[in-house]
Amino acid sequence: MKITEIAVVPVEENKLRAYVNITIDHVFMVRGLKVIQGSDGLFVAFPNKKGKNGMFRDVAHPLNSETRREIEEMVLNAYEEALKERPPQKAAVGEDRSKSPGSNIHD
Repeated sequence: MKITEIAVVPVEENKLRAYVNITIDHVFMVRGLKVIQGSDGLFVAFPNKKGKNGMFRDVAHPLNSETRREIEEMVLNAYEEALKERPPQKAAVGEDRSKSPGSNIHD
């Protein structure tokens, strides 16, 4: 498995720092990753959905820690590069920028 594209949209929304979409092997896209400012630094949150019981569950995520670490490293590097290209934007209330295109491509 190879991450072939990473699209990053930097934002300033409380602890949210960016919306991210990744493409795997040029054939499979995962939308809705987020870069979050946590108490121990930045981390990547995978797409999730709220269940009937009120709990959030990831809808797409790595199955092992090595893959999670690899994806997180690539996404955070792409986030840092995106910050150099354009400053974070404050999103309007209710605006979803997770579908906005990005320009960071990794081959």
